Amino acid sequence: MSRRLELTVTPELAGVKVDTLLKKHMGLSGTVVRRVKWLEDGILVDGARVHTDFRPSAGQVLSVRLSDPQRNSGVVVPAQGPLDIVYEDDDLIVLNKAPGVSVHPGPGHFDDTLGNFLVDYYEKTGQEADFHPVHRLDRGTSGLLVAAKHPHAQEVLKRQLHTPDFRRVYLAVCEGAPEPPAGTIDAPLGPRPGSLMEQMVRPDGKPASTRYEVLEACGGRALLRLELETGRTHQIRVHMAHIGHPLTGDFLYGTEDKALIARPALHSGSLSFCHPLTGERLEFDLPLPPDMARLLL
Repeated sequence: MSRRLELTVTPELAGVKVDTLLKKHMGLSGTVVRRVKWLEDGILVDGARVHTDFRPSAGQVLSVRLSDPQRNSGVVVPAQGPLDIVYEDDDLIVLNKAPGVSVHPGPGHFDDTLGNFLVDYYEKTGQEADFHPVHRLDRGTSGLLVAAKHPHAQEVLKRQLHTPDFRRVYLAVCEGAPEPPAGTIDAPLGPRPGSLMEQMVRPDGKPASTRYEVLEACGGRALLRLELETGRTHQIRVHMAHIGHPLTGDFLYGTEDKALIARPALHSGSLSFCHPLTGERLEFDLPLPPDMARLLL
């Protein structure tokens, strides 16, 4: 069953073009409208296909298809893998990402990412859904991640990113205890010359701001609560190293010690956002994972 969005045309909206109704009254972007208008069942009025210049009458029902008729055309291949599903509905899915798993397929990770696992899951459960990532977590980072099931949900959720509507709180363990125990790190970030992945604080970089708070200090390390006001690559990891407190286990910006932990000690612990169709506020929380908790014993 395809996911559809419906609008019953009121007397006030009678005679308004379908294109206007879709964009101004149903919240679809021009990109989504252009994609669906070519589909046989993309835009319907009372069950019959119409063009975007059609003007429905009062009482008629305008319906638009949201779900993808064909899944990604082989861009993300289905592959079986573990999924820890925290929440799911017809429009989105919230996952607890395991450390060591990439979110997107890329060089060296063609069929072992969350994207591959999700496409396989949708196929096996008979869902007309595709992999539409909203944000990302580094491969070593664990915790909460939301992915949309269709392009409209993806676009609405992406518009919330870096606004108060979309809130992410991270937990991290760092070396030493920052002073003061709470504050904001404002330091622009950009790529390190000669490195394909490493970032650095540099005056010509993009603005980056991280709020931190020490929750607990034990054994020469500290448990931190962090919120991002911007979303730069490796932002938390670079900022904490910049103030002299790199994350424990960070091979790139600190000291790797797999006897302690096999990845940078960073966890997406809380996630909240407004549902892309209903507007309902959704909030999720996960505890500190065991490999990070052991660092504080």
